[in-house]
Amino acid sequence: MKRYIIIALVIACVSCTKHIEDLNDQTKKPTGVPPASLFANAEKNLVDIMTTPSVNYNIFRLNAQYWTETTYNDESNYDLTTRNIPQSFWNSLYRDVLYNLKDAKRGIPQQDPQFTTPEQIRNELAIADILQVYAWSVLVNTFGHIPYSQALDIDAHPLPVYDSARAVYYDLFTRLDTSINALETGAASFGSSDIIYGGDVAKWLVFANSLKLKLGLIVADFDPVTAKKVVEAAAPYVMTSANDNAALIYKESPPNTNPIWVELVQSGRHDFVIGKTFVDNLVALNDPRVPLYFTADAAGGYSGGVIGGDNKYSTFSKPLDRIQEPTFEALLLDYAEVELLLAEAAARGFAVGGTTIAHYNAGVTASIVYWGGSEAQAADYLATTGNYATLPGTYKQKIGLQKWIALYNRGFDAWTDIRRFDYPVMETPEYAISGYPQRYTYPAQEETLNTDNYDAASAALGQGGDAVSTKLFWDLQ
Repeated sequence: MKRYIIIALVIACVSCTKHIEDLNDQTKKPTGVPPASLFANAEKNLVDIMTTPSVNYNIFRLNAQYWTETTYNDESNYDLTTRNIPQSFWNSLYRDVLYNLKDAKRGIPQQDPQFTTPEQIRNELAIADILQVYAWSVLVNTFGHIPYSQALDIDAHPLPVYDSARAVYYDLFTRLDTSINALETGAASFGSSDIIYGGDVAKWLVFANSLKLKLGLIVADFDPVTAKKVVEAAAPYVMTSANDNAALIYKESPPNTNPIWVELVQSGRHDFVIGKTFVDNLVALNDPRVPLYFTADAAGGYSGGVIGGDNKYSTFSKPLDRIQEPTFEALLLDYAEVELLLAEAAARGFAVGGTTIAHYNAGVTASIVYWGGSEAQAADYLATTGNYATLPGTYKQKIGLQKWIALYNRGFDAWTDIRRFDYPVMETPEYAISGYPQRYTYPAQEETLNTDNYDAASAALGQGGDAVSTKLFWDLQ
């Protein structure tokens, strides 16, 4: 009996191993992902990483001193290395956003021509490239020189060189122009797979021009001639109301919930209170957004924690419940910011139509109304403590202050403006380990695996090299 059992096992083993290489086939893995799905995934990943308050990725609200920490205050004191924050942010943008968009662009022309017109293909390629430009601009405004021309091609360039930040910027202007010219508003695009604009090509055209306006002004101190050309070309076609906002509305249930809800509510953690720098400025201005941004503190007023200090969660004002709702929308770019950009452009003497004060007033009003205030509150504020003419300082300080207030919940953009305006002045954190961060340092993986190119990029950054104190090219004037 044992003899037959052994023979049967041998036969079974021979039968099982005859095509053993078939075990490597992943029968449940799709051979291809539709480009529309890749695009939607890239959109969500981009908005998530720009919105999350996770200290493993995004500490920009802390850099802008909107919030400060309670239990663990390392990041409020500019500690980027303990959690290797630059590497996590870098990888998320390259891997989860730019690679997805590259794969989407590769698949778009291969769609079935029975269901996809040439015009739709051109629109989808242009929109995917516009979103790539946004992601590239975030990387270059965070790190400076970055892998760009050789990036996203691991087979040809496993160790990509770093392009200069300036060269990247100027190529982004060219790419935006190409994509803007390619868009056909009468044709389709991604449809419902586009979770920001629902496939509305006209909205993407407005977004692209608004992004062009924004990037043009970022380089205005460094290269006013190019900035003027870029800004004036974009200005007639930018956002004209909150209906143009680039917004992603989250869902009620995970995994598509507002990442602020994930970190502040679902986690059950109490890690953040409002920063003293921010709340003190708004209270001094009697700004109508105070109760729209913050809860009352333990004493019934509004107060913020010491930046980088050992703050008690129950004592200070906290983010209002509204932005902690699972469905609260996140913004990549909005009308209030665009109007304040136009105010800056007008103050610089660029021909963008309208006056500095008119655009300033429109931007402040749009921000107050977006957050739940009224037109009447905005008008009263602009006639008193928020009045452009009577606020102290230069145009950069006046507009910089209002942009900082309006960009609440968009820490990255606020951090960018703080660096280029040098205003408002941020408090020195209680236990700061460096001066104010002018950039993220490069990921540790780059120093270890892409050493030669990392060394070259660090040297090219100039005095200071790969340090948080090294200013980016557009901030050297």
